[in-house]
Amino acid sequence: MLHRLALALGLTLTPLAAQAAGEVEEFFLDNGMQVVVIEDHRTPAVTHMVWYRVGAADEPPGQSGIAHFLEHLMFKATDDMASGQFSEVVEANGGSDNAFTAWDYTGYFQRVAADRLGLMMQMEADRMRDLVFDPVEVATERSVILEERAQRTDSSPGALFNEQMRAALFLNHPYGIPIIGWRHEMEGLTLENARAFYETWYHPNNAILIVAGDVTPEEVRALAEEHYGPIPASAALPERLRPTEPPHIADRRVIYEDERVANPYVSIQMLAPVREPGDQREAAALVYLAELLGGGGPSALMSRQLQFEEERSLYAAAFYDSTSVDPSGFSLVNVPVPGVSLEEAEADIWRMVETFLEQGIDADHFARIQFQIEAGEIYEEDDTQGLARSWGVELTTGLTVADVEGWTAALAAVTPEDVMDAARRLFDDPSTVTGYLQRPAEPAPEAQPTEVNQ
Repeated sequence: MLHRLALALGLTLTPLAAQAAGEVEEFFLDNGMQVVVIEDHRTPAVTHMVWYRVGAADEPPGQSGIAHFLEHLMFKATDDMASGQFSEVVEANGGSDNAFTAWDYTGYFQRVAADRLGLMMQMEADRMRDLVFDPVEVATERSVILEERAQRTDSSPGALFNEQMRAALFLNHPYGIPIIGWRHEMEGLTLENARAFYETWYHPNNAILIVAGDVTPEEVRALAEEHYGPIPASAALPERLRPTEPPHIADRRVIYEDERVANPYVSIQMLAPVREPGDQREAAALVYLAELLGGGGPSALMSRQLQFEEERSLYAAAFYDSTSVDPSGFSLVNVPVPGVSLEEAEADIWRMVETFLEQGIDADHFARIQFQIEAGEIYEEDDTQGLARSWGVELTTGLTVADVEGWTAALAAVTPEDVMDAARRLFDDPSTVTGYLQRPAEPAPEAQPTEVNQ
């Protein structure tokens, strides 16, 4: 019904979305903590998030995984709470909580009734500066993250392959280091490493508080000043200085073989620009390019032609990561049907790229994609928890409130010509990383001795 209504109204959904999501207000505490409030009074609940502008790409050399390790330790004891008590209190108050680490940020969140917001701030402020580093807890949690790597990465051929692909794509930048860490470095992470990372980065002037739900900015300001306001800012907060990528002047190839591979596939990756503060046009055009080439659905070029018309692929898609501090990646994937080699599947990907560059964009297809992208942005605004997470990702990667609020307009302003120009710039770079995920070749049968009659 909403889809048909949108078509009938000529895509006039944005004002309705604004009514659903409420107004967004930003302010800063005296200690430098950024606060963003997203009002939504439809249900008496709130999402409370604290984001730190630090992630796996900010780790000291040789300590890969320390950002994620500290995320785990943040649920242990503080001066005022026993180990595990934080989540127990959230659950006892009818809420849920969790945390996550990425290359550019670390976030902690709770979803609770609106009248429990002050309690969440009290506990989150407590562990911002008063975490206790117990040697036994540190050793135990190090075993936990090693087991997590074993389950999520080491046991998955696809995860191991993607890890190797990313390491090949980023020659010098820490985006090539896995968020969970390299196992041999994870095994050596110490209490001192965790404490030093915590003392360096976990301060209010390196944090963003996002509250979305049944609150007003005035209520949030009063509670934030009460609980976070007394925490002093760090005068020694370092800049996020990262190694930069050198020019990519050569193709790289990754061949990963694993007996557990069920469906071999080809992945081609290349560096791509991301959303820049004050200028998001290139990133907006690349969002369209990924959708037109290989977005979800049979209308995208790669899936339509390779999967449905030619029946050469089980799955074909394109992916683009638009939001990160530094340039990220654009990926093309092709899972061929049995009988089509990976060499042929690789050639099929480039054939689709050439077809796109030669034939251009169908106007009707572009209009459909435009509607789908705008509708996706609007549906996201209808989910306050998802909206709060989106804001956190965008703000911790260097975008401003004005950038976030202007993203939908930037997407709406994209033209087919913008997409074609962005595609030519992207694919004009000759340096890519091409990867094959495959099973080991079957060993050749041993030659049988020839019988000779005397």
